[in-house]
Amino acid sequence: MFALTLTNMPTPEGGEYWTFPMSDTLMGAGGALTTMEGMQPGPGGTLIYFACDDCAVEQARVEPAGGKVLQPKMAIGEYGFIAICMDTEGNPIGLYSQG
Repeated sequence: MFALTLTNMPTPEGGEYWTFPMSDTLMGAGGALTTMEGMQPGPGGTLIYFACDDCAVEQARVEPAGGKVLQPKMAIGEYGFIAICMDTEGNPIGLYSQG
């Protein structure tokens, strides 16, 4: 959906830990996706927003990738635009762009 490649960094316990690309010269936070015992995917947790050049581009990739668009791109006043989607495991995620 984001047109990027995650790096698999297996844990010593045999779990999976997939990291997002990161650069020491650019702004932003790195991140990772992982599974943990006792943690179930789904709604009700923290809603993470991912910055995009135009959130409509990533939104258009959600359903072909197996997810669902919950709130199509909408204006949030002078702050830009957001869209809210659900990934293939049922986790809601936000998309944010200024245009």
